[in-house]
Amino acid sequence: MFELSTDIVLILTAAAFIAGFIDSIAGGGGLITIPALLLAGVPPVESLGTNKLQSLFGSGSATISYAAKGHVDIRKQLPWAAVAFVGSVAGALLATVLPGDILRVVMPILLVAIALYFAFKPNMDDLDRSERISPFLFGMTVVPAIGFYDGVFGPGTGSFFMLAFVALAGYGVLKATAHTKFLNFASNLGGLVAFAFVGAVHWKIGLLMGAAQFLGARLGAHMAMRSGAKLIKPLLVCTCVALAIKLLIDPTNPLRVMVGF
Repeated sequence: MFELSTDIVLILTAAAFIAGFIDSIAGGGGLITIPALLLAGVPPVESLGTNKLQSLFGSGSATISYAAKGHVDIRKQLPWAAVAFVGSVAGALLATVLPGDILRVVMPILLVAIALYFAFKPNMDDLDRSERISPFLFGMTVVPAIGFYDGVFGPGTGSFFMLAFVALAGYGVLKATAHTKFLNFASNLGGLVAFAFVGAVHWKIGLLMGAAQFLGARLGAHMAMRSGAKLIKPLLVCTCVALAIKLLIDPTNPLRVMVGF
């Protein structure tokens, strides 16, 4: 039976609160909670599974907050949430047979590209613009692909959803954030189902961290709705860059070998 000391539990709970706050605005909460779980001695697979459990509370809390203010119509988005759920389940179940090194090479590059897009794209605000693809095509291609990625790997899922909603669906930044949290909730749920199926979830600490993440996400969503793009845009850029740096400094990342570091 895996046991954690009281001080480690308090640290993990605080990490979950901070992660919930950041994740509800810009995504990337796993940048905080997964390393915290690993440092606490939780094995890698169980860290991923437990992170899905506690992340579910944060994305759910943010979704409730955004929906209450009319920024996302949950009933209208249910079909796409179901697609994200299925994609995430499939990704998590297939994670063991996919070439993870490819994702670890490509991910930092993609995250930096997303950061540059949001940092330098003009007229990046809360106003909706024309969509580049139809909602049906968006829901049947982009949503399951990102959901699948969330099940396979995870870091940066919120950033990918944000980019897709802004660049392809034509959503304003705040509306994109609200819809991202709902679909991320669905993909978190899908990943949790898969990890729970193989017994890779520590329920006690996951639920405790989930309660803290719920509160942090509530506060973060409230601040995002007050400030809109003025808060979301810089935090999203910083989160993408921080996540890219974290992946790059990992000594096992194949990209370091490829470039000679």
